[in-house]
Amino acid sequence: MMGLMVEPRLAEQSESILPRDFGSWMTSEQRRIYGLCQRFLQDRDEADSATQDVFLKAYQALIREDAKELDDPARWVTRIAVNTCLDRLRSRKWQFWRRRPSSEDEAAILAMTPSRAPEAEDRCLAGEIGERLAAALGKLSVRQRTVFTLRHYEDMSLEEIGNLLGLDVGTVKAHMFRAVTKLRVELRDLYDGTTK
Repeated sequence: MMGLMVEPRLAEQSESILPRDFGSWMTSEQRRIYGLCQRFLQDRDEADSATQDVFLKAYQALIREDAKELDDPARWVTRIAVNTCLDRLRSRKWQFWRRRPSSEDEAAILAMTPSRAPEAEDRCLAGEIGERLAAALGKLSVRQRTVFTLRHYEDMSLEEIGNLLGLDVGTVKAHMFRAVTKLRVELRDLYDGTTK
């Protein structure tokens, strides 16, 4: 579960372009950024740590003397989150500390959990589908997962994704096509009733 973040103390920042209430702004964006980080990193603890890094970087950027006025703070903090996650994925050092069981073990644990009501059964099925999607996303290349996540979870246009990642739209489309093709193969039993 995502931990609570503590608002940085704002000492004498009246002349800064810092949002008047950084804590409220951070709170309004925290869940979305955490979800984005979790989809990229596929690890709750790592996503929590990355989310904290994102808002620390945002705060540090906003209090700089040469900070620029922000046209769209939500897009700006999304870019910081994407870059933070990509840096972590590139380093791969953090994966040494992962303690989460494999998706097969998690599925076995869920299968042994008894459900007493239809609601619990539905939640279990939704959780299993979510795990399958997360596992399928994990099989994509970093670039494909990035493009897919920004398009389908952050609702960014192909042009916005290209600008964010420094790619032309044709390259973004190619990564999106490959991602969707791979996901369809991985998850085909969920939507057409056949087995792998």
